Amino acid sequence: MKIQFDELNYQQDAINSVLRVFEGHQINQSLFTISDTRPQGSFFGKHGIGNKISRNNQVMLKNVHQIQIDNGIPLSESIPNPFPQFNIEMETGTGKTFVYLKSILELNKAYGFTKFVIVVPSVAIKEGVMKTLEMTKEYFKAQMNSAIYHSFMYNSAKLDEVRNFAESNNIEIMVINIQAFSKGKKNNDNMNIIYRDDMDKLNGIRPIDLIAETNPIVIIDEPQSVDNTENAKKAIEALNPAVTFRYSATHKNTEYPLLYKLGPVEAYQHELVKQIEVAGIKKDVDGNEAYIKLLNVKATKTSVTATVDMYVSSKGEIDKKEIKLKKGDDLYLKSKRISTYEKVGFVQDISAEPGNEYIEFSGEPSVIRLSQSNENDRQIKRGQISKTIEEHLDKELRLNPKGIKVLSLFFIDKVEKYRSYDENKNMIKEDYAQIFEAEYNKLIKKDRYAALRDRDVPVDEVHDGYFSVDGKGIPKNTNGVSAADESTYQIIMKDKEKLLTMYDEEKGNVDKANKLRFIFSHSALKEGWDNPNVFQICTLIETKDTITKRQKIGRGLRIAVNQEGQRVPGFDVNTLTVMANESYIDFASGLQKEYEDAGTKFGIFEDNIFSSIVIGTDELGEKIPLGSKDSKVLFNFMKEHKYLDSKGKGSAKLAKAIENDELELPEEILNINENIKDTISTFVKNIFDTSKVDIKNKDERVQIKVKKEALSGPFLELWDKIKHKTRYVISFDSEEFIKRTAETLSEDLSVKIAKLEYQKGTLQIKHSGNETINESSTGFEASEEEYNEVPDIISYLQNETKLTRKTLIRILTESGTLRDFRRNPQTYMMEVARIINASKKLAIVDGVKYEKNDEEYEQSLFITDELSSYTSNALKVNDNRSPYDHIIYDSTIEKEFAIECERDENVKFYIKLPSWFKVKTPLGPYNPDWAVLLEKFGKEKLYFIVETKGSTASEDLRPTELAKIRCGKKHFAAIDTGIDFVKETSLKNIY
Repeated sequence: MKIQFDELNYQQDAINSVLRVFEGHQINQSLFTISDTRPQGSFFGKHGIGNKISRNNQVMLKNVHQIQIDNGIPLSESIPNPFPQFNIEMETGTGKTFVYLKSILELNKAYGFTKFVIVVPSVAIKEGVMKTLEMTKEYFKAQMNSAIYHSFMYNSAKLDEVRNFAESNNIEIMVINIQAFSKGKKNNDNMNIIYRDDMDKLNGIRPIDLIAETNPIVIIDEPQSVDNTENAKKAIEALNPAVTFRYSATHKNTEYPLLYKLGPVEAYQHELVKQIEVAGIKKDVDGNEAYIKLLNVKATKTSVTATVDMYVSSKGEIDKKEIKLKKGDDLYLKSKRISTYEKVGFVQDISAEPGNEYIEFSGEPSVIRLSQSNENDRQIKRGQISKTIEEHLDKELRLNPKGIKVLSLFFIDKVEKYRSYDENKNMIKEDYAQIFEAEYNKLIKKDRYAALRDRDVPVDEVHDGYFSVDGKGIPKNTNGVSAADESTYQIIMKDKEKLLTMYDEEKGNVDKANKLRFIFSHSALKEGWDNPNVFQICTLIETKDTITKRQKIGRGLRIAVNQEGQRVPGFDVNTLTVMANESYIDFASGLQKEYEDAGTKFGIFEDNIFSSIVIGTDELGEKIPLGSKDSKVLFNFMKEHKYLDSKGKGSAKLAKAIENDELELPEEILNINENIKDTISTFVKNIFDTSKVDIKNKDERVQIKVKKEALSGPFLELWDKIKHKTRYVISFDSEEFIKRTAETLSEDLSVKIAKLEYQKGTLQIKHSGNETINESSTGFEASEEEYNEVPDIISYLQNETKLTRKTLIRILTESGTLRDFRRNPQTYMMEVARIINASKKLAIVDGVKYEKNDEEYEQSLFITDELSSYTSNALKVNDNRSPYDHIIYDSTIEKEFAIECERDENVKFYIKLPSWFKVKTPLGPYNPDWAVLLEKFGKEKLYFIVETKGSTASEDLRPTELAKIRCGKKHFAAIDTGIDFVKETSLKNIY
């Protein structure tokens, strides 16, 4: 299979933007003599051929302005010196390399330029460019009337190629990485060979001088990583460029005129790249393991300190926090008295020796070292691997019939976590490989994947690793720029088409790469290569994650191709799932920060931003722009009128003015033409998202409508469980404190088993910034782990409650809850202490007994009851899983619970119970909050009444409300329909 190249309009726009720079200029070939500096003169009389431009900066600037006007880019004020340099911005995955390679051939066709140098920042990108040159050769031959061109990778051991570059009359393309010519010191031992005049192959001529004589057109790929030092800038200048074109997705240096912009927002809006879906695995924190992870060690002249990640108790919750430790610190006290840290003891020693940083404790563990992992991390990684495989297989069900092979990429930072080798070079599968195979085998056996074409391919043939190897052929950890990495990049590039080709015995597609669908790669190999059919990217990083979010998504942003090598556009096919080691919200905000750090400005207005707005045409038909002067007038006016804040961001006043068509403009701007106000308003709307600013009328009412089509199926199933009424009798009997407290423990104690939570959201990229949509959250893989080492519960409770051992033993025994202690000791102890202390303060409700009668709640009230609310406390329902088109909520907790129900696919139906659904109690009617029908992991159905009033902690509720809730629970127990009554503020905790 060969990848096909389409004629894409946006790519041709970028090419034309480069070509138009030279309009109106006189361009010729230049001839120069190659003279030998040595007496024998072996090269004397040879001629070199170069580019020659009679540059007129005024004409060139006029060209640039017309280009910028057409592309909606603020106008530049001058052409850079000593040679022109221009920025072209193209988002990763949109064909940047293809564009500048075709631009080279178009520049030759239009103006006769023949000498081109492509400067890249790394070995990885150099290999990527060479691969694209190879893949496009036949395409360009057909497109460019068989134009003859020669491309080569600069190699200091092959200097005759530099001589051929200078002498050739054909199109010459040299690809060179900046490291090969950034050292130009006088001492030959410290300078790159390209600057030396003692090389025999060129008889004393410096290679750099030959290149400079050609006056090449220079293409800089990723300039933010190429000429980011003074030495690198001097190196580019030493090439003596006629013009330099700088191609990047993230230009840090914006002083050069921008000719074309296809940023992340434009690429996303026009579906030129995959949309990004971010998922993450989160594990509930319970504090039962003495988790300590060493993050760093710092040494000064007077002290040595260490920063660790550990559990800390705070306000009844246990969270991971970064804590600084010094010699003598007690871990139990540092954790705010979490009992599991008692066995760790105190800090005996801290080592800051580079490469051997550790902390020594008086207890267990005796030593922890930098980047040490624990079982919690392993469970999360297992979850990441499992969900990546599941996402992969689900996409195969959809995309394989379209001829699209699905690939998944795992980044790891240690090769030995995936595979190792014994003394006989026999490969040994390590942790990640073992986890992958176990999870793959478990998932692939499911009935829903029975139709997959590659289901029967053995598991050990569907995954493999791309790693750099040592001299013995053994994979090793590298930094991404070594000689070993260079060969790895070559292998990745060589296998590109095979990886895209499906395994098919009938067609002879039986290569190892054809069977491969899951790729493990070292995290150092993070740039310069990609594959259009990577649909999942999972980062299994133990140490600090050095791969930027842009580098992660960059490996799979390109539009997918089918078995004919043709692009298959559209977000219905092209969704890249990033399995992040953080929440999707953190990923989205972190990605936006990376864009901003790289120069992308979301929703920011600058004084030159309006300069390219077209206000008319001149007598020659050329467009007239608003210009920099009037742009600054408009910008300052908007700041003075509080449309913009001090940072240039749009305000609520601007949002309201745009929405109500009340935008004020300075008089001199309004006088330009009659349509200028509409033109500027449209321009502002494109940059500023008014929906993100709260300008809505809070008095606006919403009429809540019943969805009649929803009152069937799952609704009736749930309604049958809750529709029955009861009557109650009171049986009052005074109880001693111990018995009353034991009853409270038995009913209210909730000891949750640690489980994993799968969160996912689609990333939407706008001019105003990133945001996540289509968010979902589902629990999975609940752990039934019991803890073998348990703390001294009685001593702990004595300290927390000030009660005697005898009293505590009676309460615990009579509560019948000790069975939960081993499942989660720390949570159990904290909850018991809280409930006992609450029982000392609050009166206990008298006993109430309920009995089911023959009455039922009227289902017809759902239709006849008229509801209305305000937009500020009504949540729109998106499907038929609830009886009304809006959920009315009375608190943030209720709103968040409703949002969780909307996002969770396991929720088959849910009802915010209306005000007429009341349970009679001795203290007045009780209105439960929610009824929920839940399908647990696609299997058994569960029915719940969920109480979310404010808190799950009983003492936080008013005594009367608490009594009503307890009565309500007894009511639903009495109707005996299999419905469970739970008090929770979060849906995930009722699984």
